[in-house]
Amino acid sequence: MRAYRRYSESVRDFHRTEMGKTLRVEETEEGALTVAVLKEGSWALAPLGMIGLRLSPNTRRLTASEIKNLPQ
Repeated sequence: MRAYRRYSESVRDFHRTEMGKTLRVEETEEGALTVAVLKEGSWALAPLGMIGLRLSPNTRRLTASEIKNLPQ
């Protein structure tokens, strides 16, 4: 029998807050959420409490062209 390894796929979403913070929110297939904030050109884990900022009426989702210009 051949063993197969299943990799969890995650979905990334990018947002910019009213204060100019850029957030990367990842959700796994299992529903786990992580949030990172862009600081000085690199991603840093942010407190989970910041995840709610993506729902703020003054936060907007980034466009595909804006996302393309972000660091990996």
